[in-house]
Amino acid sequence: MAVIQQVITEGNLVFTFKVDALASQYDDWSHYRGQFSTVCGGSKAVDIVYAESSPSRTWLIEVKDYRVHPRTKVIDLADEVAMKVRDTLAGLVSAKCHANDVAEKKLAAKLLKCRELRVVLHLELPARQSRLRPRAIDPALVLQKLRSLIKAVDPHPAVVDQHTLKPDMTWTVR
Repeated sequence: MAVIQQVITEGNLVFTFKVDALASQYDDWSHYRGQFSTVCGGSKAVDIVYAESSPSRTWLIEVKDYRVHPRTKVIDLADEVAMKVRDTLAGLVSAKCHANDVAEKKLAAKLLKCRELRVVLHLELPARQSRLRPRAIDPALVLQKLRSLIKAVDPHPAVVDQHTLKPDMTWTVR
């Protein structure tokens, strides 16, 4: 069920949204899990969908926290995020029309009423590099590639961590 939440925990990170916000863990929706995840041989999902009370802007937020465990996936990080964005947008349209859960159907419709889509990769990396754990991910390079992959969805995606949220990102992370 699409539960509208003000606080969402994703791994070790706690996202806090405005009281009147529309925020939900999209990858936990019953529509995604039970109806949409197997479409076209399998689809992916961003972690959080979010819009302020008047959804003029909808945010698709993917969370990656590599502070404890390094990335082991072979797929490039920007490619992975781009696929999740594409599949989430398709999943929201599907949920708006076909979700069995009325709350998910209504939330998808509200999120899709936006005038602007924004994409955020929330990327936490180890504070210090070491020879054993060198910084394998360069946020600037991920952002550059992500821009080219999803420019039709969001020409200005962001790669942030809990200390570098942009002023228009109206949530906090701890």
